[in-house]
Amino acid sequence: MKLIIVESPHKAKTISKYLGSGYRVVASKGHVSDLPQKTMGIDVKNNFKPEYVVSPDKQPVIDMIKKEISQCDTVYLAADPDREGEAISWHLANVCGITDKNVRIVFNEISKKAVQAALQNPREINMGLVDAQQARRVLDRLMGYELSPIISHQVKGGRSAGRVQSVALKMVVDREREIRDFKPQEYWTINAFLVKDKKNSSLKCEFVDIGGKKCKVENKQTADSVIEGSKAGKWIVDNVKRAKSFSKPAPPFTTSTMQQDAISKLGMSASMVTQIAQRLYEGVEIPGEGQVALVTYIRSDSVRVSEEAQREALAFISENYGKDYCPKRPNVYATGAGAQDAHEAIRPITLAHTPESLKDKLARNDYRLYKLIYDRFVASQMANAEYDTLTVHIVSQSDKNYGYTLKGKVCTFKGFTSAYQSGDKEESSKELPNLNEGEELALKEIKGEQKFTKPPQRFTDGSFIKAMEENGIGRPSTFEKTITVLYKRTYIEKDGKFMKPTELGELVCDQLVKEFPDIMDTQFTAHMENNLDKIEEGNIKWYDVISDFYGDFHSKVLEVKYHGNKVKPKDEVTEIICEKCGANMVIKDSKYGKFLACPNFPKCRNTKPLGEAVAKCPLCKGDVVKKISKKGATFFSCNNYPECKFISWDLPAPYLCPECNNTMKIVASHGATRYVCTNKDCKHSENAPEQNKQGNDKENG
Repeated sequence: MKLIIVESPHKAKTISKYLGSGYRVVASKGHVSDLPQKTMGIDVKNNFKPEYVVSPDKQPVIDMIKKEISQCDTVYLAADPDREGEAISWHLANVCGITDKNVRIVFNEISKKAVQAALQNPREINMGLVDAQQARRVLDRLMGYELSPIISHQVKGGRSAGRVQSVALKMVVDREREIRDFKPQEYWTINAFLVKDKKNSSLKCEFVDIGGKKCKVENKQTADSVIEGSKAGKWIVDNVKRAKSFSKPAPPFTTSTMQQDAISKLGMSASMVTQIAQRLYEGVEIPGEGQVALVTYIRSDSVRVSEEAQREALAFISENYGKDYCPKRPNVYATGAGAQDAHEAIRPITLAHTPESLKDKLARNDYRLYKLIYDRFVASQMANAEYDTLTVHIVSQSDKNYGYTLKGKVCTFKGFTSAYQSGDKEESSKELPNLNEGEELALKEIKGEQKFTKPPQRFTDGSFIKAMEENGIGRPSTFEKTITVLYKRTYIEKDGKFMKPTELGELVCDQLVKEFPDIMDTQFTAHMENNLDKIEEGNIKWYDVISDFYGDFHSKVLEVKYHGNKVKPKDEVTEIICEKCGANMVIKDSKYGKFLACPNFPKCRNTKPLGEAVAKCPLCKGDVVKKISKKGATFFSCNNYPECKFISWDLPAPYLCPECNNTMKIVASHGATRYVCTNKDCKHSENAPEQNKQGNDKENG
């Protein structure tokens, strides 16, 4: 019997389908050992040696794996093909006593062919990959462990700082301040609507120059002058340029571009894209086929595609679109500088699984993301789109010769756009006007419109991921996690689809920039990512990279720890009046959520819940309000806290169970409302009074 150990139960189920009875596939459920949770776990005096421990919840998994190993002749470690997967394999080997050398197998897709090929080519664990992951883990632990207490002490408790998240936060803060400091500049656009004759529709032409010299219209006086001068002239076609243009398809997805397109085109969050993509990679249940993996490995910064996948794509395109849609030579894309290029781009494992064939077999969002990946890959292997273009320069001949341009574009061959639109749809006319040099046109109307320059937009999740990638901050596996941490720490918040920093986020950023300017520079983070690549390649020792950084950093931490100044977020003042002393109440934040408090504390200790009461407390008859936990879960608590400590995950009834004295919950079903005891051993339930039923209907509506 041969044993294959992977990190995910879904992955294990998919792989099991492709192997015979001579194999067992089990999952470690991620890392089996890691740095300790409550101590730093790094020996800084001994080459930063990490202390790896097995958490109690992982011991049953390890015991299970050891038992499986004892019953098998051969063991293979098949975690994901990246640094994290290599580290998981290394930890498994150490913890489970796996001593054979050639135990590591990797595959870029979970298909029968790929898994069987990997089994024929086992290799040793790549310590370059392990050391790169180890360096990142130790570096992030050192920075987080030493910076977070400073932020918690000087700014606000329970908050954190780190190598990637803090620089990412600075990007959001810098953009917000750029928007605040932006001073709009006035400008005008002038459009003339010209006709050849009464039978033709008008042609919209934009003012661009005076006497051939580019002219910016910056105020109404200049606009009026151009408009009046143009009206007085004779409109003559000065120059006509006809040409062919081509639009090239975008490369297949990387992790970053997949996130960006799914966020903008499908309206998904970054975390949702990651979760769905992981399912598509590990395998989803398809009726009639069982557990099937649909896409290649979803953490990649490469646009490279295998020759086999290209051949399949070209055959598919020829059959479904026609030979004209196949490029003369297969499309090859250059992977950007700084990319690891360890895997292929993200693509469907096989084009035989068309999105249409799976539409009724996949969950809606799984289908939508799969279709996006599928269409993008097919389009990337197709021929260019072709256009006829027209650029016309028209002059209102007068004493100054006011110049206008007319541009048009007509698609003559759809090419890759038949499968996928890479960005905003290209504006394309149905036909181009037939204009010739020297031809005279008539002015139908001329309009000037005042405009103002706009500040840069706030980041969306998608544009932020793009900016992180461009600045070399993080790697494909960390983009979504970084955004999630910033939201979780309340350093940033949503404003529609855009992200903006909170006051707390700006305070944390400013404090870090003030005390640690070097590590808050994007170049520092990008440089460190390059060093991790060098560690992976075996060019430098991982502990030397940490040593070069840690000495000065730790000295600065000690200095700031003892001499740094505290800052405090300002309380948000509301229009709600404290009924005890008449002051405007302010919004405070606690580990239980936000609440209203009197600013005259401790003289006045009045507090109120921030939100509408939804029930009566069964203990003290005070108001129960709905709150949100740090992890986003809804719960209910009494507004008389801390005097009354009632808390419940369910909407509570206004009195305790008459049978066992436990909390009862309000349950509405089929138009009826009942109070049901939350004690599993108590079967008591009763009809709710009419007034409580109405209140509950309001809450659940």
